Amino acid sequence: MSEASLPENPPEKRARELRDLLNHHNYRYFVLDDPEISDAEYDRLMQELIDLENSHPELETPGSPTRRIGSPPLEKFDTITHPTPLLSLDKGISEADIHAFDQRVRRGLDNDEELSYTVEPKVDGVAVSLVYRNGVLESGATRGDGFTGELITENIRTIGSVPLVLRKDAEIPMPSFLDVRGEVYMNTDDFRELNRGRMEEGLSLFANPRNASAGSLRQLDSRITAQRPLKMFVYGVGHPDYLGSGSHGDTLRMLEKLGFPVNPLTEIRIPAEALVRYFHDIDAMRKHLAYEIDGIVVKVDAYEHQQRLGTTSRSPRWAIAVKFEAMQEQTRVRDIIVQVGRTGALTPVAVLEPVSIGGVTVSRASLHNEDEVRRKDVRIGDTVLVQRAGDVIPEITRVIPSYRSGSEQPFVMPQKCPACSQSAVRLTDEAVTRCMNAACPAQLKGNILHFASRSALDIEGLGKKLVWQLIEKNHVHSFADLFRLDVKTLESLDRMGRKSAENLLAAIETSKNVPLSRFLYALGIRNVGEHAARLIAERFGTIERVVSAGNEEIQAIDQIGPVAAESVRAFFDNPENRKTIEEAKRQGLRILPANEEVGGRTASTLSGHSFVLTGSLATMSRKAAQEKIEAAGGKVTGSVSSRTRFVVAGESPGSKIERAREIGVEVIGEERLIALLKEAGIS
Repeated sequence: MSEASLPENPPEKRARELRDLLNHHNYRYFVLDDPEISDAEYDRLMQELIDLENSHPELETPGSPTRRIGSPPLEKFDTITHPTPLLSLDKGISEADIHAFDQRVRRGLDNDEELSYTVEPKVDGVAVSLVYRNGVLESGATRGDGFTGELITENIRTIGSVPLVLRKDAEIPMPSFLDVRGEVYMNTDDFRELNRGRMEEGLSLFANPRNASAGSLRQLDSRITAQRPLKMFVYGVGHPDYLGSGSHGDTLRMLEKLGFPVNPLTEIRIPAEALVRYFHDIDAMRKHLAYEIDGIVVKVDAYEHQQRLGTTSRSPRWAIAVKFEAMQEQTRVRDIIVQVGRTGALTPVAVLEPVSIGGVTVSRASLHNEDEVRRKDVRIGDTVLVQRAGDVIPEITRVIPSYRSGSEQPFVMPQKCPACSQSAVRLTDEAVTRCMNAACPAQLKGNILHFASRSALDIEGLGKKLVWQLIEKNHVHSFADLFRLDVKTLESLDRMGRKSAENLLAAIETSKNVPLSRFLYALGIRNVGEHAARLIAERFGTIERVVSAGNEEIQAIDQIGPVAAESVRAFFDNPENRKTIEEAKRQGLRILPANEEVGGRTASTLSGHSFVLTGSLATMSRKAAQEKIEAAGGKVTGSVSSRTRFVVAGESPGSKIERAREIGVEVIGEERLIALLKEAGIS
């Protein structure tokens, strides 16, 4: 008798029965909203499976419902490249925008053929990407910058509405690979209950359900995530070929059959003339929904039409998000203060009597600039209307003059910076008043925090309070000074012992090898975000070539406009900025060239190779290892597959080694990784 035909032993058989039962009841509860058993009975079945797997660890599987209870804490999240980018959507705010979108689509298709759309509520949650291989959840990730996201698989597993194993459906062949996109959210009542509990425990409160969802997904301890009432709706797949359907609507129906929850308010294949009706219907019912929405999403239904319309670098031409009118409430302006940003901009901010708008308590609203205050004639003591919509910063829409008593005080923009008392000037071509003091502590604090942030040099442990101390005590006057810090200096700061000082210095040392794109972003150049920094790095390859590039050369880069090009050129034309960069390099900063072939430079021997890191490395953090691999042309993913070239195993590696050996992927140690990096010119 072959091994495959051996009969199952009783525990193995019962475990399989329990998994099938629990997966079935999850589908009934989360997708069909038609449970067949009580919560108590479900809990009894779950506990039986937990006990069975605890007694027989060999029965554990990645798709077991028991994985929803969470796992021990991680040190930090790995990152993963999305199989296809998660693009953002163009925005609209009215009926006119719906009509204009339909007309753009028709012009883009260049014919008068009949069109249909699929439309759904725009849930105010957190976008995620879920990858399934052979019907089993392999990875879950945040949207991130659209191209790479944080790997949060263990947290995703805890969400009851996320299928760990896809349902078998005779009509749908099980896909070998599936990249599903969804929105993780929290019901309003669940959010309030969560905050009520946090208040009783003396913990800080979440600002809104979306904020609570995002914070829950980014817990390093997934057992905490498992206690949060998260839910998910799916809204599509990364590529039409995954399920082989001909339209977006058909794909959603197939996803439902595979076990995914699709928003029941979604309407499939409706004509253009029905879109405005849907927009108003959903707007009218949003106050009665269990979760927050801030608009609708309209998509061209036929994939053939989507492919013909194509995408821009940031958004598809075949979809649009149309926002609802913002919710408004009345309140009073207690004061108008001025905040100083890291670019020196002085921004007036209205301090409000707290008011609840759509379930969120609002106590401040940006007034943007001096002209905006004058245009709206906002005064201290005024009664005003305040609005918010989705993630938009609360704003004052108008003053109610009839409530004025005569005691209201007009706002006057200060002529001196409130942070450093130096002159503040409004340039002739700008609406913003700026502090002109380059050493202003408010600007410097923001610049240093930005320089050390996760998407920049990622200096772990360099937080707001520590940065403020370093600046106040004259230890740091620019980012170059970070690389001069020593244990003695750090130990002199409040609440900073030797061990903490040594850890911070180790993090600073690790950050000294930084890819060009991250360094350009870290500089905080106005109008240059992560995407623009990546494009500039890919075009010029080295910091020296960026510094010497002319305005026209920079503008010639696709997706880089004249404003961003002028900002880059102005930054590097400033001798102080160039001096700071050179000083940082003298202190050991190494700005790694871009991976792509530039100016005749050959591609690295690691180009195109995929790595997976597991366990703790002795000479560098996993984040540093990832950056070095990427600088050498390789990429780092969070899961082992047939496309993985190497699994790098450090101390206390996880199950990824076993997976690698099962499918024949080479496992190497840290020494071999360092040797490979040296061969590629990375040390």
